[in-house]
Amino acid sequence: MVSESRHGSVGGGPRPGGGGVLAVLYSFPFALGSPGIGWTAWNQANELVRAGVEVHIVAASIAKPIEGAASVRTTLTVRGRRVPHRVIGRDRAMRLHDAVAAGLVGRLLDGGADDVVHAWPLASARTLRAARRRGIPGVREVPNTHTAHAYEVVAREYATLGLEPRRGESHTVDTRRLATEQDEYTAAAGLLVPSEAVAGSFLERGFDDDRLLRHRYGCTVAAPPARADGGRPFTAVFLGRGSPRKGLHTALRAWTASRAAADGRFLVYGLLDEDYAAILAPLLAHPSVEVRGVTAEPMSVLASADVLLLPTVEEGSALVTYEAQVAGCVPLVSTAAGAVIDEGVTGMTHGVGDVDALTAQLDLLADRPELLAAMSSAAMARADELSWAAATQATLAAYREAARLVRRSSDAAA
Repeated sequence: MVSESRHGSVGGGPRPGGGGVLAVLYSFPFALGSPGIGWTAWNQANELVRAGVEVHIVAASIAKPIEGAASVRTTLTVRGRRVPHRVIGRDRAMRLHDAVAAGLVGRLLDGGADDVVHAWPLASARTLRAARRRGIPGVREVPNTHTAHAYEVVAREYATLGLEPRRGESHTVDTRRLATEQDEYTAAAGLLVPSEAVAGSFLERGFDDDRLLRHRYGCTVAAPPARADGGRPFTAVFLGRGSPRKGLHTALRAWTASRAAADGRFLVYGLLDEDYAAILAPLLAHPSVEVRGVTAEPMSVLASADVLLLPTVEEGSALVTYEAQVAGCVPLVSTAAGAVIDEGVTGMTHGVGDVDALTAQLDLLADRPELLAAMSSAAMARADELSWAAATQATLAAYREAARLVRRSSDAAA
C-alpha cells in the first residue's frame, strides 16, 4: 500500500542562519492538495520547495503533485489510486501512516543541524518521538485550537442553540481522538500555532509559551478577480460551512439588526446543516438575505462583496480571511477567526458572539463608504504580505526556534 518516488535532492539555497540545505520530512496523513487542510498542507510544502528546502513528503495520497519535492511516499495508495481511510479503518490508517513516517526519519534525515520533521495531527506521535531520539526538531501543526478547548466551545454553542452536536464530526467530543492529540502535543519539540487564538487555548492549559511556535497561513495572490464596486448595494458575504461553529447565527442577527440590511444584501455561501438551517429559517427569510449554496469561485464571490462576515466561535486561522483581503473584501470577523489584519485599517474584529459590536461595525461601514473604500484598498495593498511565500518565512523562523529548543534541552541534559 506504501508507494515511493524519488526526484533527487533539490539544489536550493542554504538555510537562513545555517550552513547547509534544510531538509524537511513533511508528514500529512490525508490527501495532499485536497480541499480544506489538504490545500493548506500542499501550499506549505510547495512553498518550502520553492524556497530551496529539500522536502521529503509522506502523505496518505497525492491529490495535487508538488514539482521538485526530493521524494514522495504515499501510505494509502495502490497502483496509483487512493485508498479511502475507511477501507482499512481510520485508526489503522493513521497508525500505518505514523509507522511509515517514523521509519523514514532515520533513512531520510541524518540528524544534522539542518533537519526538521513537520507533522500533522492524528498520525504523528511515533514520528515525533523518532525525531526526538535522533535530536531532530519535530514540530506538530496545530490547525485549530487545543482539541479540548474546541470540544468545549463548540458543544456550548450547540447547547445554546438547542441543538445536538453532530456525531463523528471533527469538533464533536471524541475521547480517543483527544488522547491521541495530547500524546502528539507532548511528543513534539514545538507546536506550530497559526494565531494568538490558538496559542491562548494552549496557554490556558499550562503549556510553555516557548513551545508555541508562531507562524501563519496564506493565500494565492496572483491576479485576483477585478472588484465590482459600482452600481450595486452594500454587500456582505458569509463563505463557509453553515454550522454553529462558524457563527452564521451571529452574522444573521447582526446583519438584520443593522442599517445595512435596509438597502443592502447578505449573501450566504456554503452547505447549511439541516437542523441548524431550520433554527435560522426566520433570519434566512429576511428579504435582504440570499442563500446561494456552495460556490466553486470563492475569490469572485469575495471580489463582488464589501465585507466578509465570519463570527466563528472556534478556528485556527481561517484562509478565507486572507483571501478576502486580497480580493478587497473587508473582514468583519471574531477574535477567534485567527485573521491576520491591521485592526481598523484592513479589517475589524469583535468578541465571540458579540452581536452588538458586529452590528455597529456594519452600520459604520454602510454609513461611511469612504472609510469602506479606504479599508478595501489598504487590504489589497498588503497582498504580498498575505501570500503563501511570505507565510513560509514565518514557518522557517519557527523551524529555527524549534532547533534552538532542542539544543537547549540537549545542553540541559548534558
